[in-house]
Amino acid sequence: MNSAAFDRSSAMTLTRDGAQRYDAVLDCAALAAIGAALSHLPPDKAGIRLKGVSALDPYLSIDGAIGAIAGSALGPRARPVRSVLFDKTPHANWSLGWHQDRTIAVRSRVETEGYGPWSVKAGLQHVAPPFGLLAEMVTLRIHLDKVGADNAPLLIAPGSHRLGRVAEADIRSAVEKCGTIACLAEAGDVWLYATPILHASEAALKASHRRVLQLDYSATDLPAGLDWLGI
Repeated sequence: MNSAAFDRSSAMTLTRDGAQRYDAVLDCAALAAIGAALSHLPPDKAGIRLKGVSALDPYLSIDGAIGAIAGSALGPRARPVRSVLFDKTPHANWSLGWHQDRTIAVRSRVETEGYGPWSVKAGLQHVAPPFGLLAEMVTLRIHLDKVGADNAPLLIAPGSHRLGRVAEADIRSAVEKCGTIACLAEAGDVWLYATPILHASEAALKASHRRVLQLDYSATDLPAGLDWLGI
Protein backbone atom coordinates (compact mmCIF):
# COMPACT_ATOMS: atom_id res chain seq x y z
CA MET A 1 0.00 0.00 0.00
CA ASN A 2 1.44 3.41 -0.94
CA SER A 3 1.85 6.40 1.34
CA ALA A 4 -0.93 8.33 -0.42
CA ALA A 5 -3.41 5.71 0.74
CA PHE A 6 -2.32 6.24 4.34
CA ASP A 7 -2.60 10.03 4.04
CA ARG A 8 -6.29 9.80 3.14
CA SER A 9 -7.32 8.44 6.53
CA SER A 10 -7.37 11.81 8.30
CA ALA A 11 -9.98 13.20 5.89
CA MET A 12 -12.47 10.35 6.18
CA THR A 13 -16.00 10.82 7.53
CA LEU A 14 -18.43 8.31 8.98
CA THR A 15 -21.27 9.28 6.63
CA ARG A 16 -19.29 9.16 3.40
CA ASP A 17 -16.63 6.56 4.12
CA GLY A 18 -18.02 4.57 7.03
CA ALA A 19 -15.10 5.54 9.27
CA GLN A 20 -13.81 8.64 11.05
CA ARG A 21 -10.84 9.30 13.32
CA TYR A 22 -11.09 11.40 16.47
CA ASP A 23 -7.68 12.62 17.54
CA ALA A 24 -6.36 12.80 21.11
CA VAL A 25 -9.62 11.74 22.77
CA LEU A 26 -7.77 10.28 25.76
CA ASP A 27 -4.90 11.96 27.59
CA CYS A 28 -2.00 10.19 29.28
CA ALA A 29 -3.86 9.85 32.60
CA ALA A 30 -6.90 8.26 30.93
CA LEU A 31 -4.71 5.89 28.93
CA ALA A 32 -2.90 4.84 32.10
CA ALA A 33 -6.20 4.27 33.92
CA ILE A 34 -7.64 2.14 31.12
CA GLY A 35 -4.40 0.21 30.82
CA ALA A 36 -4.45 -0.51 34.54
CA ALA A 37 -8.07 -1.68 34.34
CA LEU A 38 -7.07 -4.21 31.66
CA SER A 39 -3.71 -5.25 33.14
CA HIS A 40 -5.12 -8.41 34.74
CA LEU A 41 -5.92 -9.93 31.34
CA PRO A 42 -3.68 -12.69 29.94
CA PRO A 43 -1.10 -11.49 27.39
CA ASP A 44 -0.45 -12.78 23.89
CA LYS A 45 -4.01 -13.66 22.95
CA ALA A 46 -5.51 -12.68 19.60
CA GLY A 47 -8.62 -11.15 21.14
CA ILE A 48 -10.12 -11.15 24.63
CA ARG A 49 -13.85 -10.55 25.02
CA LEU A 50 -14.50 -8.41 28.07
CA LYS A 51 -17.30 -8.46 30.61
CA GLY A 52 -17.59 -6.78 33.99
CA VAL A 53 -14.66 -4.35 33.82
CA SER A 54 -16.45 -1.61 35.76
CA ALA A 55 -13.45 0.73 35.76
CA LEU A 56 -14.21 1.41 32.07
CA ASP A 57 -17.73 2.69 32.76
CA PRO A 58 -16.86 6.40 33.21
CA TYR A 59 -15.27 6.47 29.75
CA LEU A 60 -17.86 4.36 27.92
CA SER A 61 -21.11 5.88 29.16
CA ILE A 62 -22.89 8.41 26.98
CA ASP A 63 -21.37 11.17 29.13
CA GLY A 64 -17.85 9.77 28.87
CA ALA A 65 -15.15 10.74 26.40
CA ILE A 66 -15.61 7.55 24.37
CA GLY A 67 -19.36 7.08 24.76
CA ALA A 68 -19.98 10.64 23.61
CA ILE A 69 -18.51 9.77 20.21
CA ALA A 70 -20.96 6.88 19.84
CA GLY A 71 -23.73 9.21 20.96
CA SER A 72 -22.82 11.69 18.22
CA ALA A 73 -23.62 8.96 15.69
CA LEU A 74 -26.51 7.11 17.35
CA GLY A 75 -28.10 9.62 19.70
CA PRO A 76 -28.54 9.73 23.49
CA ARG A 77 -29.69 6.08 23.79
CA ALA A 78 -26.35 4.75 22.56
CA ARG A 79 -24.83 2.18 24.90
CA PRO A 80 -21.91 -0.25 24.69
CA VAL A 81 -23.07 -3.80 23.98
CA ARG A 82 -19.82 -5.70 23.39
CA SER A 83 -16.12 -5.13 24.02
CA VAL A 84 -12.97 -6.93 22.86
CA LEU A 85 -9.31 -6.20 23.59
CA PHE A 86 -6.84 -6.86 20.77
CA ASP A 87 -3.09 -6.85 21.34
CA LYS A 88 -0.67 -7.86 18.61
CA THR A 89 2.76 -8.81 19.93
CA PRO A 90 5.72 -10.80 18.56
CA HIS A 91 4.08 -13.88 20.13
CA ALA A 92 0.56 -13.15 18.87
CA ASN A 93 0.92 -11.58 15.44
CA TRP A 94 -2.08 -12.84 13.54
CA SER A 95 -3.82 -11.75 10.35
CA LEU A 96 -7.51 -11.70 9.46
CA GLY A 97 -8.95 -11.63 5.95
CA TRP A 98 -11.59 -9.26 4.62
CA HIS A 99 -14.96 -9.68 6.30
CA GLN A 100 -18.00 -8.00 7.86
CA ASP A 101 -18.83 -8.32 11.57
CA ARG A 102 -22.14 -10.18 11.58
CA THR A 103 -22.81 -11.32 15.14
CA ILE A 104 -23.82 -9.71 18.43
CA ALA A 105 -23.28 -10.87 22.01
CA VAL A 106 -26.39 -11.64 24.10
CA ARG A 107 -27.01 -12.78 27.66
CA SER A 108 -28.58 -16.12 26.75
CA ARG A 109 -29.91 -18.11 23.84
CA VAL A 110 -33.56 -17.41 23.12
CA GLU A 111 -34.84 -18.66 19.78
CA THR A 112 -36.13 -15.59 17.96
CA GLU A 113 -37.36 -15.23 14.40
CA GLY A 114 -34.71 -13.73 12.16
CA TYR A 115 -31.87 -14.40 14.61
CA GLY A 116 -29.36 -17.13 13.83
CA PRO A 117 -27.15 -19.05 13.48
CA TRP A 118 -26.00 -19.16 17.10
CA SER A 119 -22.43 -19.56 18.32
CA VAL A 120 -20.39 -19.46 21.52
CA LYS A 121 -17.18 -17.39 21.57
CA ALA A 122 -14.96 -17.36 24.66
CA GLY A 123 -17.90 -18.80 26.61
CA LEU A 124 -20.23 -15.97 25.57
CA GLN A 125 -23.40 -16.47 23.57
CA HIS A 126 -23.43 -14.85 20.11
CA VAL A 127 -26.01 -14.75 17.34
CA ALA A 128 -26.30 -13.32 13.85
CA PRO A 129 -29.13 -10.73 13.90
CA PRO A 130 -31.05 -9.30 10.95
CA PHE A 131 -28.62 -7.19 8.95
CA GLY A 132 -30.70 -4.07 9.55
CA LEU A 133 -29.73 -4.18 13.23
CA LEU A 134 -26.02 -4.21 12.39
CA ALA A 135 -26.54 -1.31 9.99
CA GLU A 136 -27.82 0.78 12.92
CA MET A 137 -24.73 0.08 15.07
CA VAL A 138 -21.30 1.66 15.29
CA THR A 139 -17.96 0.24 16.36
CA LEU A 140 -15.27 2.22 18.16
CA ARG A 141 -11.60 1.30 18.36
CA ILE A 142 -9.73 2.98 21.20
CA HIS A 143 -5.99 3.01 20.56
CA LEU A 144 -3.95 2.51 23.72
CA ASP A 145 -0.74 2.42 21.67
CA LYS A 146 0.42 4.08 18.49
CA VAL A 147 -0.44 2.19 15.30
CA GLY A 148 1.80 3.04 12.37
CA ALA A 149 1.99 1.65 8.86
CA ASP A 150 4.27 -1.22 9.93
CA ASN A 151 2.33 -2.20 13.06
CA ALA A 152 -0.82 -3.71 11.55
CA PRO A 153 -3.30 -0.83 11.25
CA LEU A 154 -6.85 -1.90 10.56
CA LEU A 155 -7.63 -1.92 6.84
CA ILE A 156 -11.06 -0.85 5.65
CA ALA A 157 -12.87 -0.60 2.33
CA PRO A 158 -14.35 2.94 2.46
CA GLY A 159 -18.00 3.14 1.49
CA SER A 160 -18.55 -0.61 1.82
CA HIS A 161 -20.93 0.01 4.75
CA ARG A 162 -23.52 1.06 2.16
CA LEU A 163 -23.41 -2.24 0.27
CA GLY A 164 -25.62 -4.19 2.70
CA ARG A 165 -24.78 -7.78 3.49
CA VAL A 166 -21.94 -8.80 1.18
CA ALA A 167 -21.83 -12.48 0.21
CA GLU A 168 -18.50 -14.19 0.89
CA ALA A 169 -18.00 -14.76 -2.83
CA ASP A 170 -18.42 -11.04 -3.53
CA ILE A 171 -16.12 -9.63 -0.84
CA ARG A 172 -12.99 -9.50 -2.99
CA SER A 173 -14.71 -7.60 -5.80
CA ALA A 174 -16.34 -5.22 -3.27
CA VAL A 175 -12.95 -4.37 -1.77
CA GLU A 176 -11.46 -3.82 -5.22
CA LYS A 177 -14.35 -1.48 -6.08
CA CYS A 178 -14.16 0.53 -2.84
CA GLY A 179 -10.39 0.57 -2.46
CA THR A 180 -8.42 0.21 0.77
CA ILE A 181 -7.49 2.62 3.54
CA ALA A 182 -5.16 1.92 6.49
CA CYS A 183 -6.43 3.42 9.75
CA LEU A 184 -3.35 4.89 11.41
CA ALA A 185 -3.57 6.22 14.96
CA GLU A 186 -1.65 7.75 17.82
CA ALA A 187 -2.16 6.54 21.39
CA GLY A 188 -5.36 8.17 22.62
CA ASP A 189 -7.02 8.40 19.20
CA VAL A 190 -10.40 6.78 18.59
CA TRP A 191 -11.70 5.44 15.29
CA LEU A 192 -15.46 5.35 14.75
CA TYR A 193 -16.80 2.86 12.19
CA ALA A 194 -20.10 1.78 10.73
CA THR A 195 -20.25 -1.77 12.11
CA PRO A 196 -20.94 -3.49 8.73
CA ILE A 197 -17.90 -1.99 6.98
CA LEU A 198 -15.61 -4.48 5.25
CA HIS A 199 -12.32 -4.67 7.09
CA ALA A 200 -9.18 -6.79 7.48
CA SER A 201 -6.02 -7.00 9.57
CA GLU A 202 -2.59 -8.03 8.36
CA ALA A 203 0.24 -9.34 10.49
CA ALA A 204 2.49 -6.57 11.78
CA LEU A 205 5.77 -6.02 9.94
CA LYS A 206 7.33 -4.88 13.22
CA ALA A 207 5.27 -6.52 15.93
CA SER A 208 5.13 -4.73 19.27
CA HIS A 209 2.32 -4.03 21.71
CA ARG A 210 -0.59 -2.68 19.68
CA ARG A 211 -3.43 -2.63 22.18
CA VAL A 212 -6.84 -1.71 20.81
CA LEU A 213 -10.04 -1.73 22.86
CA GLN A 214 -12.91 -2.36 20.44
CA LEU A 215 -16.49 -1.57 21.43
CA ASP A 216 -19.81 -2.08 19.68
CA TYR A 217 -22.55 0.45 20.44
CA SER A 218 -26.26 0.27 19.75
CA ALA A 219 -29.29 2.43 20.49
CA THR A 220 -31.74 -0.36 19.58
CA ASP A 221 -33.58 -2.70 21.95
CA LEU A 222 -33.59 -6.39 21.07
CA PRO A 223 -36.87 -8.30 20.66
CA ALA A 224 -38.59 -9.51 23.83
CA GLY A 225 -36.64 -12.34 25.42
CA LEU A 226 -33.27 -11.31 24.02
CA ASP A 227 -30.92 -9.02 25.93
CA TRP A 228 -27.62 -7.46 24.92
CA LEU A 229 -24.71 -8.93 26.86
CA GLY A 230 -23.34 -5.46 27.56
CA ILE A 231 -19.94 -4.92 29.12
